[in-house]
Amino acid sequence: MTDELLTAEDISQMFTRAEGAYLFARWGRPIVPVVFGVDAATLATVKGAIEAVVALAGHRMAETDPELGANLMVFFFRDWQELLEVPNLDQLVEGLAETVARLDDAGANQYRAFRFDREGAIRACFAFIRMDPALDEVPAETIALSLAVQVILLWGEHAFDAHPPLAQARGVTVLRPGVAALIRAGYDPVLPACADDASHALRLAARMR
Repeated sequence: MTDELLTAEDISQMFTRAEGAYLFARWGRPIVPVVFGVDAATLATVKGAIEAVVALAGHRMAETDPELGANLMVFFFRDWQELLEVPNLDQLVEGLAETVARLDDAGANQYRAFRFDREGAIRACFAFIRMDPALDEVPAETIALSLAVQVILLWGEHAFDAHPPLAQARGVTVLRPGVAALIRAGYDPVLPACADDASHALRLAARMR
């Protein structure tokens, strides 16, 4: 995989789940973000990054979601156990206590839970970022842009293991051109909002050229 040109095989791997099945999904409704656990400056940085990636995708944002109010909820915190104290969060994220225990044991610093509509498009996302010592060293702009990329599509669990989506250009964190082109292709209105056949990766690759 190169920064400039992703092959259909690269793309297929990026949307392959841990169990080996291909699954692509994009948002089917305007994105309405809300961010918890940060100061005003960081809030502006996070929302700015989300707005930039949504614009890149050619998708839309809105002031409110008629069903949920906010459909992209982002939580910053220091300890996974803090999530168990958030009112009603267990009603929004199925199996919250078990998930928190698993992530805590694994020493994870990020997790995302998606919800889908009847057509399989993303209808909500809950993103959790635990600010551990490693993330404390990462600039807020980098964390925010990485988050925005990770929530704009349903990536496979290991999509970016070998090739992170971000790069440095003259001291500024930017999205790699290949990933940016893939996000744009994923929101092509001709393509379905959800796909579970790996041949879909061929259609994405064709639109990136």
